[in-house]
Amino acid sequence: MEIILNPWPWYISGFLIAFVMFLLIMVEKKFGMSSNLRTLCTICGADKTLDFFKFDWKSQRWNLIVVLGAIIGGFIGSHYLTNNVAVAIHPEVIQNLQALGFESAGKAYLPTELFDISALSNIKSLSVLIIGGFLVGFGARYAGGCTSGHAISGLSNLQMPSLIAVIGFFIGGFFTIHVLFPLIF
Repeated sequence: MEIILNPWPWYISGFLIAFVMFLLIMVEKKFGMSSNLRTLCTICGADKTLDFFKFDWKSQRWNLIVVLGAIIGGFIGSHYLTNNVAVAIHPEVIQNLQALGFESAGKAYLPTELFDISALSNIKSLSVLIIGGFLVGFGARYAGGCTSGHAISGLSNLQMPSLIAVIGFFIGGFFTIHVLFPLIF
């Protein structure tokens, strides 16, 4: 049970991700989480109003199972297979986050100031979540895929657009953390 409750080393997790990507390439499938939103919109009838949603969504049913598995696996992992250890981050980062008002930094897996149900009653937290969600959704559509699709699937297929997108994700992440994050909080 101890091996399940502790984080796995990168070389085991990395190997498993690479193995799954190899299997997907062998069966000519492309992995990506954001493409499931398009599939769900098509299932709900968006193909009747916009050409973007006119595609064979039934060929993407397998990817919906991936989303369901991620949701169920995340729930099981966070509720039953955790030893309640916070993410191991550098003490200086914890100190900086606490100075910005994130008192749960270093104590909780996710900052409760943003991800607790009480954050929905705080207009600032709610605004950050809504605007951030919109920007992530827009960015994933504009980039032709999300971080998982480009960084895992696109790079494993040696696609140059995915390399450019991943570099852009990193630049955007650095800009957000070092410039926008201190301004917002």
